[in-house]
Amino acid sequence: MSARLFYSSFLLLALTGCSVPGKVTSTAAPTPTCATGEAMQQTALYFGLNRPRGQAITEAEWQTFVDKDVTPRFKDGLTVFNAKGQWLGNDGKLAREDSKALMLIHATDRSSEQGIEALRAIYKQRFAQDSVMRVDTPACVAF
Repeated sequence: MSARLFYSSFLLLALTGCSVPGKVTSTAAPTPTCATGEAMQQTALYFGLNRPRGQAITEAEWQTFVDKDVTPRFKDGLTVFNAKGQWLGNDGKLAREDSKALMLIHATDRSSEQGIEALRAIYKQRFAQDSVMRVDTPACVAF
């Protein structure tokens, strides 16, 4: 057996136990190589506007959350979209909910991460929500 074949076989056998099937749990987003602009992260947060009990979250309540909680954490700016969520419940019934989508473009740093997680926690607690969906995407940003 040649040395090359021996080492190739050894490497193949050594690596067979290294893969773990199932869900990938890495939180680090790949850093894009940007031809134009700066490598940043785009985070979209989705906020439902229905309370489990009582009236829906009002436009004034939402705007107060944006002005007092979101903007101080993301001073460089943000974008809000009106959205409509829809899903099929466990009971087989179609559910719909007015929602807000919040888009943040930010550095991939501890301050941004803490700010995003604080917003999710504040909203869930203040408005009795089960969750705030978060979607992160690497982005190249130029102004």
